[in-house]
Amino acid sequence: MNTFIAVPLTRTLLLSKKRCKALFMIMATTLLLGGCASALKAPTAEVEAAERAIGNAERAQTTRYTSTELNNARTELAAARSAVIARDMQQARQLALQAQASAELALARAELIKAQAINENMQQSIDVLKQEVQRNLSGVRP
Repeated sequence: MNTFIAVPLTRTLLLSKKRCKALFMIMATTLLLGGCASALKAPTAEVEAAERAIGNAERAQTTRYTSTELNNARTELAAARSAVIARDMQQARQLALQAQASAELALARAELIKAQAINENMQQSIDVLKQEVQRNLSGVRP
């Protein structure tokens, strides 16, 4: 009689182990999906950073020097906002980061162009001074 009871108990234990595994798998899947859902929040920080970068570039008057890059940044930011509305948060985040990078590139290029213009102006001044020195050394009065 004891052996008869042992077989059903073993089967019952096996079934409960299978149920435990299934329950564990369901819980693990739920946790993973919950983690993914929390990662899909709207990229507000990235969008705000892109807006700030575009604002900084506009205040530095980069459109005078690098309008293409700044327009790209504006377009990418608009696309990021559209992706948020479409609930494609990964795409929205990527576009917001790209918009920020484009705005920063516009600002950097504008600063480079301004610095090159200043350098060219200084070089012209140096050339004029050299000519003055040469005239003074040769005894020619202006």
